[in-house]
Amino acid sequence: MFNIILHHPQIPPNTGNIIRLCANTGCRLHLIKPLGFDIDEKSFRRAGLDYHNENILRSYDNLNVCLTELKSQNVYAVTKFGSTNFTHVKFSIGDTLIFGSETKGLPNDVLNKFLEGNKLFIPMVKNSRSLNLSNAVSIVIYEAWRQQKFKNSELFNEK
Repeated sequence: MFNIILHHPQIPPNTGNIIRLCANTGCRLHLIKPLGFDIDEKSFRRAGLDYHNENILRSYDNLNVCLTELKSQNVYAVTKFGSTNFTHVKFSIGDTLIFGSETKGLPNDVLNKFLEGNKLFIPMVKNSRSLNLSNAVSIVIYEAWRQQKFKNSELFNEK
């Protein structure tokens, strides 16, 4: 469906929750090292349940290798410094969305690779700092999937 890249994730339950999200939406998760946890950590496994066994998770030593392998036509960085509201994007199956770590977001060297139109933000009330990473990923993925009329879901199969 869509590719989700977490750049240097730090908090195991967030990544575990995103694995569960991927399992339930048909997305694939790609982790860029270094990670702030061991994939075998109990809190990571608990949040992701058994979904990490469903071939939806890969890790990479760097972002360039990941992007080269994915060959996505559209790649978006989701950041509070974005200039495009994520709801203004026409997502396509196979698109890739990159999210930064919980503590630092996406570094400038990653953000500088993107055109302004591919730097997406999620609206928040004034003076808010950030959303929880797993919540942010969920918000954007469900909008992208909604645009695809929830393809491959029970709802899609009923129509």
